[in-house]
Amino acid sequence: MTRPTLQGHLDGWSQGDDLRRDVASAVLALAAAGIRISELLAAGPLAGALATVRGHHADGDSQKELDVIADDLVREALAAAPVALLGSEEADEAVTLAPAGTLAVAVDPLDGSSNIDSNMSVGTIFSILPFVGADSLLQPGSAQLAAGFLLYGPQTALVLTVGAGTQVFTLDRATGAFLLSEARAFVVPETAEYAINGSNLRHWDGAIRSYVDDCQAGTEGPRGKDFNTRWVASMVADVYRILVRGGVYLYPGDARGGYAQGRLRLVYEANPIAFLMEQAQGAATDGSRPILDLIPTHLHQRVPLVFGSRAEVERIARYHGGASAMPERSPLFGRRGLLRA
Repeated sequence: MTRPTLQGHLDGWSQGDDLRRDVASAVLALAAAGIRISELLAAGPLAGALATVRGHHADGDSQKELDVIADDLVREALAAAPVALLGSEEADEAVTLAPAGTLAVAVDPLDGSSNIDSNMSVGTIFSILPFVGADSLLQPGSAQLAAGFLLYGPQTALVLTVGAGTQVFTLDRATGAFLLSEARAFVVPETAEYAINGSNLRHWDGAIRSYVDDCQAGTEGPRGKDFNTRWVASMVADVYRILVRGGVYLYPGDARGGYAQGRLRLVYEANPIAFLMEQAQGAATDGSRPILDLIPTHLHQRVPLVFGSRAEVERIARYHGGASAMPERSPLFGRRGLLRA
């Protein structure tokens, strides 16, 4: 069986359209950078102390050695594409690459970098927008021309949408080409798996706590079925799992200092993942509002994020519907939930 290449797929999609050709050029540049990042990760400690902390961002998040290297590789690759503006998690402000370029690109060069030295999957997330001026990266997610991520795990995969469904490409090490492995990723609407960092339970608001309580009550609770918890602590790995077999991912805001709006970034994490999810028939919200409808106010804006199987994302939004819609938690109704399956 001969599988289409990423290059061939993009050539067919972009034929005859200048802006699409520019998008294709940027995607191929990101894929090339991803191959180099995956090679470093595959070498592990043989490539050096990649998990060494180099510094900290303004908000206190640590910056690892490989964060910096990945950022450099992405920037170098995109310098040859028609990208006018580049915003990165690793830089305080967006930078100009090609002043005559037609695109603005936002990236998280290495999502999940806290897992570098534990041999777990990490990735590169990207969002591609039309360049419309200095505030191009502050367009709503609905304006995205393309989005995706590279996953560096047992396989190196590129998950991509250009607004025509969500495709998965797998790196063929023998040829150095990304080959199409899933032509139409589909997130099943129903699920019995949820992903959340349960250690923060005491900090959650009532809606999130009630939702998780109802899942954990299993067959005896209001959902009438047992749920499994899955949490990789590397968002791209959780996204990939949900694309393969369904599920829902929650990273809510909570009561900890600095976490009221969650910790994920709207422009280069939530928006591209939301676009991928919507194109795979899943859904993504900030708990109640569609992510793609939100208008960013600054490059590093944080946002709560819920995504995955559509029925479950919509159910969580209903849990956030206000006090009148919350489950009763008196002793008499201690096991009674908001909604029955």
